Amino acid sequence: MLVILLELPSLKVPDMSQIHQTAKTMELTRIAATEEDVVLIRQHVREVIEGTAFRGSQRSAQFLKYIVEEAIAGHFDALKERVIGVELFGRAPTYDTGDDAIVRVTASDVRKRLLQHYGRYGTTSGFRISLPTGSYVPEITHDAAHEIIPTDTEAEDDPGISEALVSGSAETHRRAGSLQWVVVCLIVTLLSLLLSGFFWYRFSHKSNPVTSTLPWSALFDSPRALQVITSDPDIAEIQGLTGHPISVSDYANHNYIPDPDKLTPEMNQISHILLRGNKAALVDAPIAVSIAELAHSSAKTIDLHSARSIQVANLQTDDNFILLGSPRSNPWSAFFSDELNFRFVYDQASGQEIIRNLHPGPHEQAEYVPTGLGWATGQSYAIVALVRNPDQNGQVLLLAGANAEGTEAAGKLVTDLPRFSTALKNCGISPAGPLQHFEILLRLSMMAGSPTNVNIESCHSLSGSPLH
Repeated sequence: MLVILLELPSLKVPDMSQIHQTAKTMELTRIAATEEDVVLIRQHVREVIEGTAFRGSQRSAQFLKYIVEEAIAGHFDALKERVIGVELFGRAPTYDTGDDAIVRVTASDVRKRLLQHYGRYGTTSGFRISLPTGSYVPEITHDAAHEIIPTDTEAEDDPGISEALVSGSAETHRRAGSLQWVVVCLIVTLLSLLLSGFFWYRFSHKSNPVTSTLPWSALFDSPRALQVITSDPDIAEIQGLTGHPISVSDYANHNYIPDPDKLTPEMNQISHILLRGNKAALVDAPIAVSIAELAHSSAKTIDLHSARSIQVANLQTDDNFILLGSPRSNPWSAFFSDELNFRFVYDQASGQEIIRNLHPGPHEQAEYVPTGLGWATGQSYAIVALVRNPDQNGQVLLLAGANAEGTEAAGKLVTDLPRFSTALKNCGISPAGPLQHFEILLRLSMMAGSPTNVNIESCHSLSGSPLH
């Protein structure tokens, strides 16, 4: 169980995205610690782009080679959309990245081709390259159990390879192992400092007044534990690859790949590769940090869980919960769909989630269909809802978008207290009033992966009283 502790006096936890970026940089530094390592990584890149997965796509091959070379060199500032567009694809420095999506489209194609490559050769590959969604910085991991042995042709092309492998392999492994222990010790030391500082602060200072704004007053005033459940982007990716939605029942029973017999062997293997991880979406980290900061100001701690670590029994308690993501990326949110009028529905024809309005009011639509998918330009929707936990005594806050940008917009709105208080007042809800269950439908514009122009489309009371 992980408890987020933030805002310690004179000791502040870095932003989660910075931690993730630093970790990736450290991993690249460790793997490419010597010239021999660089030779091996470049050899691996040649094997990947010359393999069947990248065959026939020179642009994707050049893209992969470019980002790996820049990462090895430590040029992380060059791994941004506009810079890549200019340096690799010859675009003008002032080109409109919103209208010209060549970098995003190529990156998406590279991700798919990497999955195909490792789906076939992953068990024999000494390295693994991945490109996280929303990033152009590659992640490179090294499995010492699968060392890469260059072919005779490659040795002839680069005479230093054979000598490097013979003379440098043992020393490289020794240094890599030593550096790993140093990193572990640094992490343990940092965590110890954080914990020590937290407990010193908690027991030597008075807490600030409890936040008085809905929904936080309902969550923080309660003596019950507060559980935050992040989304599961790998599950969303599997559904996109297979075209088969995963129900909350399948998810609860760990049936993450329904009807595997209907998939090709390659697609089945790719799906299993995705399931090796258990991470949250990139947008979840800053939302969780913002929630933790609010909780800390109210002398409340939160427990953070990934969706895949939760069981049905965990939800059938009197604890309070915050769920990030729609049913497609966090199937547990479907557990509370019956409490809502605005419900996410998977549209098979378009291959995306839409929002269905069960009880349309005046000037409301029966369905709200996004016009832009993730990392695109267009319109999308999100939901902020405070509902009761059926048959329990706890409260549940749902922050869910039809895509990652929508969830990000919902998270930013609800953790911005002045802004959200105004939103509640506009819906006819007293921010400092008694507990009231509600749902708010947000409409947002998207520009290259960032939510803009977030507006309230509609408000519904879930307690029986009408809203404006």
